[in-house]
Amino acid sequence: MDCVELKPAMPKLKTRKAAAKRFRATGSGKIVRRKAFKNHLLEHKTSSKKRNLSKTALVNERDEENVRLMLPYL
Repeated sequence: MDCVELKPAMPKLKTRKAAAKRFRATGSGKIVRRKAFKNHLLEHKTSSKKRNLSKTALVNERDEENVRLMLPYL
């Protein structure tokens, strides 16, 4: 019986867990993030501002490459 040599597989890429908690992909492949400034000190902010901060936003195209490197299996 011949001994078949198996090539070692490429190593798995690690996901940056901090980034995984903050970003997700849309169906079309764009990356979505949460808006900043809605954690505390909300009393003086208007309702409309707080409502707009609750919505998600797309990651800027200049930052998208860095996010994709942090999330290889996104």
